Amino acid sequence: MKISESYFNVQGEGITQGVSAYFIRLTGCNLMCGGNSGNLVEKGKASWRCDTEAVWKKGKTVTNKELLSLFNQEGILERILSGEVHIIWTGGEPLLQQKGIKGFLDHINNQFNPNKVYSEIETNGTIIAESKFYGGTIMQVNCSPKLSNSGMPLDKVIIPQALRQIAKYENSWFKFVINNESDIKEMEQNFISTFEIQKRRIILMPAVDNLRDLPEKTRLCYEMTKKYGYRTITRGHILAWGRTTGV
Repeated sequence: MKISESYFNVQGEGITQGVSAYFIRLTGCNLMCGGNSGNLVEKGKASWRCDTEAVWKKGKTVTNKELLSLFNQEGILERILSGEVHIIWTGGEPLLQQKGIKGFLDHINNQFNPNKVYSEIETNGTIIAESKFYGGTIMQVNCSPKLSNSGMPLDKVIIPQALRQIAKYENSWFKFVINNESDIKEMEQNFISTFEIQKRRIILMPAVDNLRDLPEKTRLCYEMTKKYGYRTITRGHILAWGRTTGV
């Protein structure tokens, strides 16, 4: 696989926030949220920008053996094999390298036969996964569909087959970046109603990449939770480390 960075820390977002985790950030993405990439971004519509763009654009090829050795260096191999420390595949868009992910996890299973490794994947929901990838290779799907506040046009972010595939998997969660109340309306119209996503699997996340604005945007999401009933989970990694990456 081509990896931008990897590190041991705590899950800062989503339904498993606070769980110890080893992050593997894969290179590449098929979107460019808030960035500058020709006609890919609709000018003037982005209210936030991908906070890891500078990281996932770079990287190097890492073998299964080399990646496994990183677990040993951190002294967490046994904790990963027992499922205590989650493996989190992130990006960019990690599903671009789903064959590499499966190959690595098969390598672990063949070598240790643990059957308890817990893998999460952070995906934008635009790429169709191979058969049995969800629930077989990957135990938890954290899907972050992009609203217009990302600057991405609808035809780039709404791929029906990919979204339906995720919605059918029981242990999948949909995180939406919220900047204002109109984002809730868009979320409901374009995603929740269309793909029949259960309300209990929806997470609101503040559209912010810095500690200064996090309280205000979190309060906004809390107000939206009070009004509409969706769960809010703020960005714990920003609360702890601000804009720093690789932690």
